Amino acid sequence: MSIFLNTQMGKNKLTPKQILSDPILFLAFGFGSGLAKKAPGTMGTLAAIPVYWLFAQSNLFIYSLLTLIVTIIGIPICEIAAKKLDEHDFGGIVWDEIAGYLITLWFVPFSWQAVILGFILFRFFDILKPWPIKWIDRQIHGGLGIMLDDVLAGIFAGALLLWASAYF
Repeated sequence: MSIFLNTQMGKNKLTPKQILSDPILFLAFGFGSGLAKKAPGTMGTLAAIPVYWLFAQSNLFIYSLLTLIVTIIGIPICEIAAKKLDEHDFGGIVWDEIAGYLITLWFVPFSWQAVILGFILFRFFDILKPWPIKWIDRQIHGGLGIMLDDVLAGIFAGALLLWASAYF
């Protein structure tokens, strides 16, 4: 029994070994977390927690800079990964979840409660895709399309989390 999503992924039927040995695919698959057999998006968001924790050790300027870098480089990372797989927004591509989770917690003071609630809220918006997230997901393609719906889910989740942290 394999822990991986499939033994061959995408229309180009890449193996987990090919994905883990290719630097772009390794990043696109969230350091391998996107290879999970079940809920690769959730696994990718879990992989974002140590990245967040590392970034949160810095000040807001550095956190902002790193989050912007992760988000901007995510566009070509996801674009190249989709082309290598020959499949748009393949479920195992989870770099967008990492960026979205970092955006969720961007302006929220660090606490483990925020980490957990941010995880739940981000997954909620990423899975349900309320308007305009679903529209963006369907209308914009390529690396930008892969990233943008998760960026919006992160903004929605982050706004709600920031509001909750201010009042509770």
